[in-house]
Amino acid sequence: MNTIGRILLLDDDRQVVRYLKKALEEDGYVVTATTSGKQAFAYIEERIPDLLILDLNMPAPDGFDVLKSTRSRFPYLRILVISGYLHGALLEAARIFGAIATLEKPVTAEALVGKVREVLGR
Repeated sequence: MNTIGRILLLDDDRQVVRYLKKALEEDGYVVTATTSGKQAFAYIEERIPDLLILDLNMPAPDGFDVLKSTRSRFPYLRILVISGYLHGALLEAARIFGAIATLEKPVTAEALVGKVREVLGR
């Protein structure tokens, strides 16, 4: 299988992580997943992914903290925000803080893969 991009997936729900990771890998992406904002920061420091998929509603550091810090340190990193608890205006705020796209949970595998293809230009 040819890989078509490296994705870092950050969500505190392990079941969601497994589901989304599997869908992305089946589409050819190399996916590193974590449930910790601190681990995500460490990974990005080591190797900048092509895309960060980020849940906003997480324990400290929360998704907005990760979004703002990552955007300020890595301005060209593409970030896709997903959230099931923060809708409407808060998802729009994520765009203001630097998310290239947003999706509301629950998100289907097809919707996520379609949005990732769009964001990565595939």
